[in-house]
Amino acid sequence: MQYDAGPMPLLSPEVIQEFQENGFVVTHDILSTDELATYGDAVDRVVAQRTALDSRPLSAKSEYEQSFLQCMRLWETDLEVRRLTFHLELAQAASELLGVPAVRLWQDQALYKEPGGRVTDPHQDTPFWPIGDTPLISAWIPFDDSTLVNGAMSYVPGSHLLGRLKVVNLMRSTEPYDILRDPSLEGRKPVAVESAAGSVQWHHGLTVHQAAPNRSDRTRRVFTVVYIASGCRRTHDWTCFPLDRDNIAVGDLIEGAGMPVAWPRESGTLPEPPTARGCETGPQVTVER
Repeated sequence: MQYDAGPMPLLSPEVIQEFQENGFVVTHDILSTDELATYGDAVDRVVAQRTALDSRPLSAKSEYEQSFLQCMRLWETDLEVRRLTFHLELAQAASELLGVPAVRLWQDQALYKEPGGRVTDPHQDTPFWPIGDTPLISAWIPFDDSTLVNGAMSYVPGSHLLGRLKVVNLMRSTEPYDILRDPSLEGRKPVAVESAAGSVQWHHGLTVHQAAPNRSDRTRRVFTVVYIASGCRRTHDWTCFPLDRDNIAVGDLIEGAGMPVAWPRESGTLPEPPTARGCETGPQVTVER
């Protein structure tokens, strides 16, 4: 069986070491200019389709919705987006950064921060899900230059080495836990990262991170792909859309049509999406069949 990108390493040892030490890193030249334009148009199209019936002004939305316009698992409804979600070099880079031989897709999502959109509160990703300490990594892909004016990301260096901290309820009805005051961080502050369109910002699932508000007059367009190490198991019975949809019980391997292997993958193939789909927008907590 032949695989695209082959056995040759994609990333330099220096990039991998930076990620291992800091819990985040920026890579360049994985996506070409043409790919960026094509994929950006595709994600724009799907986001427009999914939000076509929502005419609410930003002020009428919940605080969670004011942080970002969220559309998840776009690969399941659009072929062009599927090519981005399962881009072989992205998946290989995720595997190399995590130091694991194979990764599965956990989820993809568009996170579009509208003009006037509020800050995305600082948090870790992994504690949201019943996956224990399973290695997890996000590729954060800006379709336009990411700046402190339009919603750039910030990361707390080395915070991924502290393990799971208290969960930050981003969909809260009360003030969320201020994770930046967690004693384990010992006062460490987030470091802002601005990057050009087409760069990929990577962060570990346990890295404390946040996004600035969008003070520009244009939507900040970002697409993320989240990968999980293959061969891991569900650890708790909390409600969790991708695991529940594929009937993954506690102790079962995390696998299934909604979480296919992204790397290594046979050349020229794309996985078929599951027939049961999630909600058009938002965090997807129910299955629409």
